[in-house]
Amino acid sequence: MPEKSVREMSELERKHYSLAARVFHAAALHSVILGLLCFAIGFGMYLNAVAQDSMKDAWEKARGSVEAMEAACDPAEYARRVMEIYRTRDPAETAGDAYYAAFDEVSADPEYQRMAEALRGCRTEDMSDFFFAVTDKEGGRVIFVADTDPRPGHSYPVGRQVKVPGIVQRIFLRHTEGDDFPRIYYFLPSRGVVCVSGAYVREGDPAAGFVFVMTRATDLMGGVRRFTLQYVVAILIAVVVMGYILTRHMKKTLVAPINEISDAAAAYTRDKRAGIRETEHFTGLRIRTGDEVENLSLIMADMERDLYGYEENLTKITAEKERIGTELALANRIQENMLPNIYPAFPGRDEFDIYASMDPAKAVGGDFYDFFLVDDDHLCMVMADVSGKGVPAALFMMASKIILANNAMTGKSPAQILTDTNAAVCSNNRADMFVTVWLGILEISTGVLTAANAGHEYPVLKKPGGAFELVRDRHGFVLGGMDGMKYKEYELTLEPGAKLFLYTDGVPEATDGEGNMFGTDRMLEALNEDPGASPSGILKNVRAAVDGFVKDAEQFDDLTMLCLEYRSKEGEGT
Repeated sequence: MPEKSVREMSELERKHYSLAARVFHAAALHSVILGLLCFAIGFGMYLNAVAQDSMKDAWEKARGSVEAMEAACDPAEYARRVMEIYRTRDPAETAGDAYYAAFDEVSADPEYQRMAEALRGCRTEDMSDFFFAVTDKEGGRVIFVADTDPRPGHSYPVGRQVKVPGIVQRIFLRHTEGDDFPRIYYFLPSRGVVCVSGAYVREGDPAAGFVFVMTRATDLMGGVRRFTLQYVVAILIAVVVMGYILTRHMKKTLVAPINEISDAAAAYTRDKRAGIRETEHFTGLRIRTGDEVENLSLIMADMERDLYGYEENLTKITAEKERIGTELALANRIQENMLPNIYPAFPGRDEFDIYASMDPAKAVGGDFYDFFLVDDDHLCMVMADVSGKGVPAALFMMASKIILANNAMTGKSPAQILTDTNAAVCSNNRADMFVTVWLGILEISTGVLTAANAGHEYPVLKKPGGAFELVRDRHGFVLGGMDGMKYKEYELTLEPGAKLFLYTDGVPEATDGEGNMFGTDRMLEALNEDPGASPSGILKNVRAAVDGFVKDAEQFDDLTMLCLEYRSKEGEGT
């Protein structure tokens, strides 16, 4: 693959790496591979056919030599006589003057000499080995009866034993009745292709001996060289012609249509950047290849038309989203303004200090808090969490907040406030939404806190000189969950210096990237990190601990917290 991109290449480099060039290279490579494969198959078939002819010629020469010997005498008789002498000798005695002297009576026989002369007369120049012999299957040997090697000192005498290798024994010495003499050919670097054949003196009688012929196929190698040269030239011509034809075909059916699609895409991009609303870049191509390229051009034309429609819709959707975003931002500001958010909340009241915050997970949230003076000596505090998120939860939150505040301002007890609010919410709750609420009313002069819990999180209390601890109060059912519910209340006495921490489940259930939750224990650790801090400092410490735990993970729930510090009527905390 090239290191440069197409846009960085020169014109010459683009031609070199072009699709047309790759098609030609691929065609040439595959043609060469196919040609080599065909050459290997053809060469093998040619070599085998020529070798078969050479082996047949060797067999015919062997058969002719048998007939020539039979015209002079009975060669089988001399094979029998040689084997009789061979079997009378000591098996350990395979050579030597005494051994060969035992066969003199055979070689001195005039008829044997005429037979040997007739055999030598059948020898041709292409023969390397040409002899008459008989086999000893048990001993794995060939016993020479007559040899024709014309070189002085190379002709084997009568009775000469030659130990035959195992593979040769399996090929030549395992003759059974009815078998023809084996025919094989092989290649030797020093001698070229060698063809081997022969003929039995008497068919079906191996003991009568055989004539062995080995020829050097000199004409065969010359034919192979001519065949190879001609085939290589033909392959080169075929590669060039096929590459040229295939490249022209691929240019017409693949490269040119793809270039047309590429040019149309470039024109489409150029016009879009220039703001030209043209939708006929791909439709006008008229590609008719009947394959995937034509299908691609049709898909691109459909895509262009669809994109035009998508752009129209996207413009409308973008405008609508901007409008919704503006309205959500306004709703968020309205929601923030509905919650107490000016501090200090009660200037001139030194008996207590209070601070709260709400960070919605979406543009608007479902959590809410509230605090207000019912009268000069009673402070009402609310911490609530509406089911669901987003705009529906925000609307339900505002309605619930107003109902709770209206009931509290009538001077009712916390339990009665929750009971009446539940009845009001259930009376028209077709969305089946609900809200968890903790509500407490602090008698400022005495520090007595009367509270009720409608399925909300446990409050956390810090006594003077102590640490923040959970107050495991008794929970009632959520508001809006079931009509006719009654709620119970309980009392806590806040001594000067005590602190109360309220929160929604978004704090302990804050989750990091691996799915681990922040938990109540970590929340208590954050509260007790600096228990003497002001209410605003307490909330900052908890929020910093949550952010450090969650890190970059997405916030799934609203984070709402409230902290009250009680200082007594005189405003002196401990």
